[in-house]
Amino acid sequence: MGRARWQAQGCRPRTTPPTAVDLQPLLGVRHLFAALDLAKDKLYGHIMPVKMRTQFLEFCRYLRSLYPATVRIAIVCDNFSPHLTTKRCQRVGTWAAADNVEIAYAPTNSSWLNRIEAQFTALRYFTLDGTDHTDHKEQASMIRRYIIWRNHHADDKYLRAVVDRANVARCGTSFSSTWRAFNDARAASTGAGNGKSAL
Repeated sequence: MGRARWQAQGCRPRTTPPTAVDLQPLLGVRHLFAALDLAKDKLYGHIMPVKMRTQFLEFCRYLRSLYPATVRIAIVCDNFSPHLTTKRCQRVGTWAAADNVEIAYAPTNSSWLNRIEAQFTALRYFTLDGTDHTDHKEQASMIRRYIIWRNHHADDKYLRAVVDRANVARCGTSFSSTWRAFNDARAASTGAGNGKSAL
């Protein structure tokens, strides 16, 4: 639409800087590859510009490097195509067999079975909700800082309440006791604002 026609329709030029939503079509999106070590209760994550099989294998190789080669590890994934071994591309299956890794796939429409999903709820709550990052670098920095904080404060009552609430909500059971615990932890949290300043 031409500028004259745009102004004739009563539209005014923008006086505020563009938001992240405005810039998304120009800058694209970023993808978070993440893993949760259930034994250590530790979250790992890498942010990449694309989410293809090559990047998935890079992240899997990183996870494999965290443990001795003699220790068999299991990676639980959803059925997103880069995670799959297909007739056309055997790289994921070949790598897993050669490196003592088992890749387990959650059933379709059952992502709630994967225990990392509740961690994503907490990540969104603490780093993305109510924010307007100016670029991907700033957003990635917040996510990395959250992961570091989360790994040092995995037993934080406020964090546990958010994760527990997400776990219970995903299972579809009554969550009144979890909701009560969430509100108690929220009321007991110290610091500025709503307790999110711990990052």
